[in-house]
Amino acid sequence: MKQIQITHFGIDGLTLVDTPEPEPGPRDVLVRWRAWSLNYLDLLIVEGSYQPNLPLPFTPLSDAAGEVVAVGNDVTAWKPGDRVVSHLFINWQDGPATPEMRSATIGSALPGLLAEFSVLPERALVPLPSYLSYAEGATLTIAGVTAWNALFDQPLLPPGSTVLLEGTGGVSIFGLQLAHAAGFHTIITSSSDEKLARAKALGADATVNYRTTPAWANEVRRLTGDRGVDFVLDIGGASTLNESFRATRMGGTVALVGMLGGTKLEIDVLNLFRSLLHIRGIGVGSRASFLALLRSLQARQIHPVIDREFPINDTAAAFRHLKAAAHFGKIVITL
Repeated sequence: MKQIQITHFGIDGLTLVDTPEPEPGPRDVLVRWRAWSLNYLDLLIVEGSYQPNLPLPFTPLSDAAGEVVAVGNDVTAWKPGDRVVSHLFINWQDGPATPEMRSATIGSALPGLLAEFSVLPERALVPLPSYLSYAEGATLTIAGVTAWNALFDQPLLPPGSTVLLEGTGGVSIFGLQLAHAAGFHTIITSSSDEKLARAKALGADATVNYRTTPAWANEVRRLTGDRGVDFVLDIGGASTLNESFRATRMGGTVALVGMLGGTKLEIDVLNLFRSLLHIRGIGVGSRASFLALLRSLQARQIHPVIDREFPINDTAAAFRHLKAAAHFGKIVITL
């Protein structure tokens, strides 16, 4: 079978190889993957900055959609022909996370899925809604669940809340679609007026170009009558958090979901005390959260936004496109 391996760190180290097809154990499912999607974490893994001691060769990617080919004798949840999507944390099925639940992670602690076939435990899959394509399904595992967890798991946002989305990558565009469908007032940022226009077409109520308006929190507060937003989906980390804090109303919530701008930041703690902010770290979500996302998508017939699709033999080009940060929505690899 075809499989992509990291043979040495760096995008040029992504190599297409032929390996034997795996066989499922008694509680396992053999899946033929049809599509995969990229996340920023995948780029960090490929470049060696996230896990520099990762044993190589290593197969990357955690987000995939395909069909069940065979099941082990003790499997009851799936049958051949079922359309499925991968779930990131094999042991995080429901409830609050524990270190043990988050230890078995596909694509980082465990080998990834960028291969024609993979064997997974039956609990590591969720059903792909019938109205979605394999390419659309492959976008859900990290970006979709992260946006859902941030917006709709505890604490719940009241109706009519104002939500700020940063950037137009996968998590933020999912956040925009879900927040708009829920009836929230939405504001989104980007460095591109063209991307902001596309975001408006998806339901954004207001937009801010952070390149032409570097102190974008001031513009967000102007748009909200100086009140500030109820909720921020922060994807930048060190490069955006202080502006996110300033853009948020007293008692509002900042959900930290990314680290595109780095991981270390000097924070004025006194300002946090004064504004009574809630800060949530979001690390994707449980299988139960994933299933809740799927029910919402199905009910509203929401289609994920795909920027571009690349064939598996052009995986390096897909990663270069991700690194250039020119995408709007998700980047997908297909077989």
